[in-house]
Amino acid sequence: MITAIVMVSTEANKIPEVAEAIAELDGVSEVYSVAGDVDLIAIVRVREFDAIADVVATQLSKVTGVLHTDTHIAFRAYSRHDLESTFSIGLA
Repeated sequence: MITAIVMVSTEANKIPEVAEAIAELDGVSEVYSVAGDVDLIAIVRVREFDAIADVVATQLSKVTGVLHTDTHIAFRAYSRHDLESTFSIGLA
């Protein structure tokens, strides 16, 4: 499982609508509204690196109200939760 953390700047009056639209995209597992330099943080989880480009560049960045994205690829997860097994249920 490949995880990308995408910082999203939006038009200020469209944050809830943009968050909902991003949350509906295939590959997006969570969207958080946050305080700070960006308006939203989207967590993208996919099986192949090429899929990150599809989710972020082809879909997410084109959602109406998105002004800018900044994508960070996760190398390792340091957690007590086994995310890989959570997202591979029933998949070979």
